[in-house]
Parts: sequence; C-alpha cells; structure tokens
Amino acid sequence: MMSMTKLFAGLCLAALSYSASAEEAFKVCADPLNPPYSSKQQDGFENKIAELFAKELGQKLEYTWFPQRIGFIRNTLTAPVNDKEVDSKEFKCDVVMNVPEGSDMTLTTEPYYRSTYVLLIAKGRGWDDITDTKQLVLMPLQRQEKLQIAMFDRSPGTTWMQKNGLLDQGIPYQSMSGDDENNVAMQLDKDLKAKKIDMVIVWGPLAGYIVSQSPKNSYTMIPMPSSQGIPFEFSMAMGVRNGDKARKAMLDKLIQSRSAEIHRIIAGYGIPLLDIPKGTKKQDD
Repeated sequence: MMSMTKLFAGLCLAALSYSASAEEAFKVCADPLNPPYSSKQQDGFENKIAELFAKELGQKLEYTWFPQRIGFIRNTLTAPVNDKEVDSKEFKCDVVMNVPEGSDMTLTTEPYYRSTYVLLIAKGRGWDDITDTKQLVLMPLQRQEKLQIAMFDRSPGTTWMQKNGLLDQGIPYQSMSGDDENNVAMQLDKDLKAKKIDMVIVWGPLAGYIVSQSPKNSYTMIPMPSSQGIPFEFSMAMGVRNGDKARKAMLDKLIQSRSAEIHRIIAGYGIPLLDIPKGTKKQDD
C-alpha cells in the first residue's frame, strides 16, 4: 500500500501540474482592426471563438496584435518573445485563428468553416433585377458600360471579370490595405454608401460585415458559382507553427467537440456558410 507521504507528494505534484496548465495562456496572433474577424475590442468572430477555446481549456486569453498583411506570420506566430534570442522556444503567440486550409505558411487544423465569394449589390441603384451573375455578362453593352464593380488584386472575382470581358467596369482595390483606420470591409462599406461603387465580388465574411452595417434589405447577396476553372468556395482552418503537432491535435479536438457553438458564432455575423466537404483537397486562396 502506498505510504501517506508518497500519496501526499503525488497529490501535490498533480495539483501543481493542474495549476500550471490552468495558468497557461491561450496566445492568439490577431489583427487589431479587421472586422468581422478580429479587433482590439474583441468583438470579431475570431475573438469569440478564441474566447470559447480559452474557457474550455481553462486558460487565460492573450493577444499579440499586428496588422494582418505581408509579414504577419513572421512578426507574430514565428517571432520569438525576445527578438535577440534567435533560437528561443518562446514565441509571441501560438495560434492564428483564420487561415486557408492547407496554407503552407503554417501547419493547419481541420477546417472549421467554409464560405464562398458573393456578388454583393447595393439596392436602389438600378440593378435590383440582377439575381444571377450571368446577367452581368449577357446584358446589353450600353447598360453593361454603366457597371461599377469593385475588384481585388489576385482575387478569383477579378479573374472571373477578366474571363467575361468586364475588366473595364472594374474599380480596383487592394486586398491588403495599409490604412490604419479602415480595413478592406470598412472601406467597401463606406464607398458603397458613398455610391463610388454599386457592387463588389467579395469573400463571404467581408460581405457579411458590409450587410451588417446597413438597414435590412439594403443589399442583394448572390453566391458566385465555381466555373471556368475558377474556385470561389474555400474551407478555412486555424494555423500553428509548422511542427507544432500537439497544439494542432488539441485544436482539432476543440473544433470537433465545439462545432455547433462555432457555427452559431460565425452564422451570427451574417456570413454565408457552406457544408465542409469530407476529405477536402487542401488548397490556398
């Protein structure tokens, strides 16, 4: 029989281990101004899911804030706490909450949502009869020339416009803005309201944000069907450092066990959601 001294020592060790685990932080890399994903006010859907996971793990939620553009991963997920310690095993943060499934920038989890690009049209501008993207291509040239469609560099929407002879009707936008006061969705919202553009082919989460900033029925949202070799639907995952298989496994379990809550959170932001195919072929957007 185990002695009382050994039993007490074992209980103390278990208590210390539990305490250390409970105090460990859930460290997230995030953009401080990127609705509907994340913000310093922690009101984006990434923030809400991170909060859910931290609570489930009994950990404190901590953020490393950095604009999500070129250099984001290098300055957050793979950046040592002390920049002078090149071989450090302590990093500024451990999880990027939203990356394309199979991204080669990180080791990705199982996908936790799937969305699509949509054609978002402001109502009351003379385009209320548009219910299918084919109508943009087939309409008379005189009317087609009046189109003002926002388009993005390296976007499937721009590729679609090029293949359908609509580039002359495009208003160019950068997918990564250097603006410290507006992210892409915020700028689109302002420009649509100012009538600088009438419509945009845009990723589902951004469309959901734009719609949420206006009265009900201000926009028509038409999903873009994948065609002509142009994919518009993508599955999104979470990212950890390459080689961090234990953390990936932990996140995969949370994604599976809390899938219903995750779905409710994302759907609450008006984001068009699709079923995640089983055995999705990994692809980067």
